[in-house]
Amino acid sequence: MTDNEKALKPEDLTRLFVERANAKDAEGLAQLYEEDAVMAYPPGRQTVGRAAIQKLWEEALPHMPAFAPEEPLPTLISGDLALTSTPPKDGSGARAQVVRRQPDGSWLRVLDQPEFQKPAG
Repeated sequence: MTDNEKALKPEDLTRLFVERANAKDAEGLAQLYEEDAVMAYPPGRQTVGRAAIQKLWEEALPHMPAFAPEEPLPTLISGDLALTSTPPKDGSGARAQVVRRQPDGSWLRVLDQPEFQKPAG
């Protein structure tokens, strides 16, 4: 595990994600997730577990453009769980994550829905 900054509040995860994605740091991105986290990506599929999330980013990041920072919406916190979200700059809907406070006080993603797709209709 690399020695990356930890998220000290839920909203930090969004900033850290953008920084690490733009640095093409797949391992650093994976460290933002709990060991058994679930990410709804690529669209229509789920990637389960930190190792699988890291592998996905190792394959995807070299082909992705730079990520732009997105202002987080107000976070909902209940005990050690929080719901974070951001409206994408491209206006495509929303991004949402369920995050959990860790024993050391930092926060990690448990569930990640990076893209909501509008239902066909």
